[in-house]
Amino acid sequence: MKLALRIALFVVGGLAVLVLAAYIRFSIADKTNGTLVSSGATRKYLLYVPKSYEKSRPTPLVISLHGAAGWPALQSDISRWNDLADKHGFLVVYPAGTTLLGDRGPRVWPMGANSTDLDVKFISDLIAKLEGDYNVDASRVYADGLSNGGGMAYALGCKLSNRIAAIGAVAAALAMPDKMCDDARPEPVIAFHGTADKMAPFLGGKSGDPVRPQQFPSIRDWIDDWAGRNQCKDEPIDTPVAASVHRISYVNCTRGSDVVLYTIEGGGHQWPGGQPLPRWWVGPQINDVNATRTMWDFFIRHPRVQR
Repeated sequence: MKLALRIALFVVGGLAVLVLAAYIRFSIADKTNGTLVSSGATRKYLLYVPKSYEKSRPTPLVISLHGAAGWPALQSDISRWNDLADKHGFLVVYPAGTTLLGDRGPRVWPMGANSTDLDVKFISDLIAKLEGDYNVDASRVYADGLSNGGGMAYALGCKLSNRIAAIGAVAAALAMPDKMCDDARPEPVIAFHGTADKMAPFLGGKSGDPVRPQQFPSIRDWIDDWAGRNQCKDEPIDTPVAASVHRISYVNCTRGSDVVLYTIEGGGHQWPGGQPLPRWWVGPQINDVNATRTMWDFFIRHPRVQR
């Protein structure tokens, strides 16, 4: 495993100092390959174009957002979206959030209303740039994220549903202002969350960050509220998927805007089926479901429609 993944990751608060020191000492690369100017600031991203890409063919785009104290290349390693992009022929871009240490290093997606608006504008500008550079299928642009990046994906679903066809969230940190979701249009959502997640507690309450604890809603309440936003009419269907995984699905929703939650019993603040993070900090990794493959199956069934 790469050293970056051993020392990593979503650490915020007191242990962040140790992580950042290790970052500096071992020269972990903040690898990006693209920039653009958005709201007067130069923003960075890491783009993956599979060898199978053909300019003559409209191609789906997946936007994958790193967690707090992460960075684009780390999100690529954790999620393994590139492997699936090679198999199915879609583009993947990993945007970089706001830096925590100068121009390089770990980054974050601020969840305050004004700062989030700047990042929503950045993602909108990024989509426009990639649509200009590549033959992007505008009806199949998707966003997902881990932890704080999952919270940003929810913000995009709230504020950019005219561009984003569906969103995915893994172990999402949901500390978003109540009035942030001002777009009433339905947005399909697929989420994954472990019941032993101490960073974003499944039952709600304060996060496990000892320095900057935040108050989160329960994941089930959050998903139920999103189903209400999508005007889902029937009771959710609860289906066992594996010994440690069950799925809650709202399927009778406006314009097919399904809402799905995969609950991982005993799972920690991890990306199921992806590159595991240090168990001592974020809890157990359970791979009875592969979040990336399952998310892609959901995405491809939900192109953007006129809402």
